[in-house]
Amino acid sequence: MAKILVFNNDLDRMETYTRAESAPMPYNTNGTLRVREFRGSSKSNILWTTKRTMQAWNSQRYIFGGPIPVGFAFKRPYEGGHGNQSQHYAGVAFDVGQTLSSARRRALWNSANSSGVWAYVEPYSLTPTWVHFDKRFGRPACSTGGYPLLKRGSISNYVCIAQDNLNTLGYSTGGLDGIFGAQTQRAVRAYQTKVGLTADGIVGCNTWSALQEAVIGTGATSTTIN
Repeated sequence: MAKILVFNNDLDRMETYTRAESAPMPYNTNGTLRVREFRGSSKSNILWTTKRTMQAWNSQRYIFGGPIPVGFAFKRPYEGGHGNQSQHYAGVAFDVGQTLSSARRRALWNSANSSGVWAYVEPYSLTPTWVHFDKRFGRPACSTGGYPLLKRGSISNYVCIAQDNLNTLGYSTGGLDGIFGAQTQRAVRAYQTKVGLTADGIVGCNTWSALQEAVIGTGATSTTIN
């Protein structure tokens, strides 16, 4: 069983579901994306994504007209496996089609690239043996891209990443719920003070970079919420 946190973009709220590994993901239609497929190699008991990511998957599956094998989807930062501010840690990215023939994989890329349902589709020349697409959102805090700025009152799956990192590093946010409240703000300030950043309680470019570099691939700790 997995606890799945879903940011409902339409209502600006977090929703919580409990699903078996063989069950469809929340907001998935026709059982085309099971929890175990979204989880991939992640060992986490808690997963997160967004409603619009699941809706984009539904549209992509309909457009492609056939099964889409998922190689990699969700990961928590402490599990590693992706870049500094990868959208896989946000639960909005898919690396798919690894087991398809090259012709079928190219057809999948063409359909994703022309569908208009994804925020980003990796150029085919960069991923010739898989297809990457994601439903990232928000203005990146860093000029080079990545996650959006977060502050008190923010609600989203990106808040889950920040809370996850802070708890793993020993700075308690009082939970892992995707809601940037007073305790999360205090944890951010405490971490910023510890690493020599301006303690403004805002997760901007420098704080995101520091958090991700400190946590990615290090493994869960005794203070990780799981």
